[in-house]
Amino acid sequence: MEIRLKEWQKQDREGLAALCNGADRTYLTGRMPYPYTLEDADWYLNMVQEHEGQDGIFRSIRVDGEIVGNISVEKKKDVYGKDGEIGYLLRGDQWSKGIMTEAVRQICEAAFENLGLIRITGLVDAPNTASRKVLEKNGFVLEGIMKNAVTKDGKIYDLCIYGKLKKTFL
Repeated sequence: MEIRLKEWQKQDREGLAALCNGADRTYLTGRMPYPYTLEDADWYLNMVQEHEGQDGIFRSIRVDGEIVGNISVEKKKDVYGKDGEIGYLLRGDQWSKGIMTEAVRQICEAAFENLGLIRITGLVDAPNTASRKVLEKNGFVLEGIMKNAVTKDGKIYDLCIYGKLKKTFL
């Protein structure tokens, strides 16, 4: 199994739409439209093209060439400009195979190298134990828990704040 991160291309619009329409949304942000149209994919791909390498690293996750996920680190602004926030999703049939753990490793390396960051933050709903484990396996440390910080689909969750520091600053 070959796990690679690839820059998004305009021709990936159908694969991106299929990925987002099939995503388990239990713990995803509400800002991702549903249904996810080709126009939504075009908007995202245009945004990626505009921001890639400037204030973010945006990648498709591919296993043996097939798009199975999405991952990004976006640089924060103002006094938080040396911090980036990681976000990701993986198709459900690819869970528990080590794919996201490897994708997070790869994107953190690229983000530290190319965005001038000294830390990366991961925000995870407390019950999302799989995502928490992915971050922990990549050296992210639980820095705090915001109580009752997330409301989604009538449920209230605590929000776990994870951080990973660039090695030169440890």
